[in-house]
Amino acid sequence: MVNREKIEEGVRLLLEGIGEDTEREGLLETPQRIARMYEELFSGMEQDAAEPLSRQFEVTDAGIVLEKDITFYSVCEHHMLPFFGKAHVAYLPDGRVAGLSKLARTVEVYARRLQVQERLTGQVADALMEHLRPKGVMVLLEAEHMCMTMRGIKKPGSRTVTVAMRGTFETDTGLQESFYRMLGV
Repeated sequence: MVNREKIEEGVRLLLEGIGEDTEREGLLETPQRIARMYEELFSGMEQDAAEPLSRQFEVTDAGIVLEKDITFYSVCEHHMLPFFGKAHVAYLPDGRVAGLSKLARTVEVYARRLQVQERLTGQVADALMEHLRPKGVMVLLEAEHMCMTMRGIKKPGSRTVTVAMRGTFETDTGLQESFYRMLGV
């Protein structure tokens, strides 16, 4: 659970630490605004992927299900700067499917935590395997990281791509190729 008072205190200390006057008009409500923002940005800490994936439907003869271009925003745990991009989530059903919005909600649950992209990719794949019990899952995330763009190496536009494969996608190169073709790669 987000502790707004601690966040507000931390923001005041940070502002003082960079030499700002916390009593300046423009900063008077900044600690409260940031506390509310963090409550939203890290709302995934209190959510479980089981919830969105619990609503399922029976199907027969379903091929690959792909939800692509799912926009996500997250915060890097190393520098506490945003990273954002697109998630592409595919699975091969084994008699059950989830509503398409549930795939996007699953990405959102894990993106709204302090993260690293590699772990986020694996968490989405693992959640689908655990809760949908498909034959296989493949997840690809491509994201721009503000720690690469606005500080450090300063390379705007560079993207990091991570892939997680589970089940039949790990061994079946034909399924992998189908996934990439469906993405237009």
